[in-house]
Parts: sequence; C-alpha cells; structure tokens
Amino acid sequence: MIRRMDDTAMIINPTREKGEPELPAAGILLINPAEAAAGLRLAKNRNARRLFLFNSKLAEIPATPPAGSFFVAGPAVGAPMAVLTLEKLVVLGARRIIVYGWCGSLRATLRIGDVLLPTWAISDEGTSAHYPASSQPESHAPSRQLLADGLIAQGLTVHTGPVWTTDAPYRESTIQVGRLGGQGILGVDMEYAALVAAATFRKVELTAVLLVSDELWSGKWNPGFRTKAFKKKSREILLFLADFCAGLVS
Repeated sequence: MIRRMDDTAMIINPTREKGEPELPAAGILLINPAEAAAGLRLAKNRNARRLFLFNSKLAEIPATPPAGSFFVAGPAVGAPMAVLTLEKLVVLGARRIIVYGWCGSLRATLRIGDVLLPTWAISDEGTSAHYPASSQPESHAPSRQLLADGLIAQGLTVHTGPVWTTDAPYRESTIQVGRLGGQGILGVDMEYAALVAAATFRKVELTAVLLVSDELWSGKWNPGFRTKAFKKKSREILLFLADFCAGLVS
C-alpha cells in the first residue's frame, strides 16, 4: 500500500521556472484536441501570445477593457495529463479555471447536446487518490451557478450533478452504467474527479462544463460527437466560455 505524505515531503514540486510567464488568474483548460485547436484559433483571432507549455499548448489573450485577460490551454486527455497540466497552470498564476470537455450520459434525462456542470465525482481513476482532501471535493459553487445561468440564457439545456470518472472508457459495462445511473450519477468522463481533487488540494477555484457527446444509459452506445449539430454547439459553448472568462476581471 502506498502511503500518502504531506506536500513538503514530495521529491518534485511544481514550480515556475526562470523565464516562464505569469498567467492571468482566469482561463480555460480544454480537454479534447478538437476544442483545444479551436480555442487556439480563437486566441489567435484575439491577438493572443503563444506561450510554451511542455506537455500541451497555451496562449494568453490580452485584456481589451472592460474585458480582462485570460488564458487558453489544452489538450489534456486523461486524468494524469489533465492534472499535470493543471499543476503547471497553477504555479504560473491560474486561480479560476474552467474545464471544458465532453461526457457520456448515464441517464435518459441527459441527451446528446445537453450540458452537464459536474459537482462531485466517483473516482475510478488513479490520480485523484494522490490529492487527499478532508471532504468530498466539488466544483466552485458560485462560478457553477453563474455558468449555469449564462448557458441557459444561451438556450442550452443544463444539468448539474455528480459524474463517474474512469481511466478505461472501453471497459464501461452495462452493469456499471445501470448501477451508477440508478444511484443518480449523471455522466461519465476521464478527467473531472482528478482535476477537482487537485484543484481543491492546491486551493484554486475550478468549475467544469461537459457537453454530452454520447449516450450509454440504454445499454447500447449512441455517439453524437460526429454530427454537425454537435460540433456547432461545441463552438458556441467555447465562444461563450471565452467571453465569460474575459468578464472575470480580478
């Protein structure tokens, strides 16, 4: 059994190296490669400066008063990569992070194209256990409510609740999906449990926006992420999140 230790005993700690930038406090961590590419194009169109991030990509969008500056980072697929990226963003100055990714639906009430704002998570991945917390980590409630209000105003169907985070999407069984869905778990992803655990441990605000990309609740896989309607909705959400972050002036 691996014994967890306090952070001061760690051999390697994340640091801001000489010459590395200091980021704005607010920004978006984009999980999937398609959204990350779109986010970088958006950043370029807003005169962003590209910055080095050893395991991913990063850009800082300058302030255009009254809008503030914010960063865009990604991709970061899977819990280990996502937390590795988060750790670096935090030491570079990130304090209010919005994660944008996809999730599968475990309940018939969530359909492809709906939005899920996760609260807490069942961890079925190996990263979050390394970030101990005194209570169940949750997303930042005030930001979650602001995001929900804004997304609903955009005409989107928004749900809030717990998710299941797994390292092995190809090992999701009908028994697991039925059991967890019956317990009120709304969706499944690969990163959220680890990200919210690490953010809680590092004492930064984190909220997540997950677009329902596929449905598993029927016992058969129903993918929707290849459709034009899904891709259009994803682009609209990304634009909304960029404007949302620009409004988070410290």
